[in-house]
Amino acid sequence: MRKLAHDAALHDRVSVDSAGTHDYHVGEPPDPRAQAAARKRGYDLSGLRARHLVPADFESFDLILGMDFNNLEILHKLCPVDHRAKIGLLMAYSGRRGATIVHDPYYRGPKDFELVLDYIEDACAGLVRSISQGTLISG
Repeated sequence: MRKLAHDAALHDRVSVDSAGTHDYHVGEPPDPRAQAAARKRGYDLSGLRARHLVPADFESFDLILGMDFNNLEILHKLCPVDHRAKIGLLMAYSGRRGATIVHDPYYRGPKDFELVLDYIEDACAGLVRSISQGTLISG
């Protein structure tokens, strides 16, 4: 998302971060399989570290997107009522018909990490278009 925002000259208006709805792997780098898939496409994830979603995130960000329905449910439970419109699913911005969520590839193989990256790239491209056109989808 950072690269797409930069390429679309939105980097001065868009702040991108990632946080987990569970506290698994806090402080750890991304899964080596995710890093390998990303590296093949020119993304360097080696400097990233997992962090847990914190209450201040709902204040700090204009949009908070989950990857699947479990994430979405947790976001709704944690989110103050006055910020719920900020919550949605990443795949709402995708051009892929029928793909509503990004499946967690953790217990799967390398090809699944590639597929997840396909989905994320597609949805992030749609998100960048929505930001550029001022047509963000509200939660």
